[in-house]
Amino acid sequence: MPVNANPSPQWWRVPMVWLVISGPALVVVASFATLALAILNPDPVLDTATRVGPSGQPAVQARNHAASPQR
Repeated sequence: MPVNANPSPQWWRVPMVWLVISGPALVVVASFATLALAILNPDPVLDTATRVGPSGQPAVQARNHAASPQR
């Protein structure tokens, strides 16, 4: 029975395997970091009835005024 003189290496010793595994692993780590940021720093809930635009007017009124022709 011939002995294989050049056996294939174990999978963890092949650099291409780590390149293939590292991409999805990095995405999983980044998603957990994004989840932690979202949980620790939630956006405040805005009340639409009291929201005003940069001009001090309610947003819908300011939008309608900006779209109307000048008189």
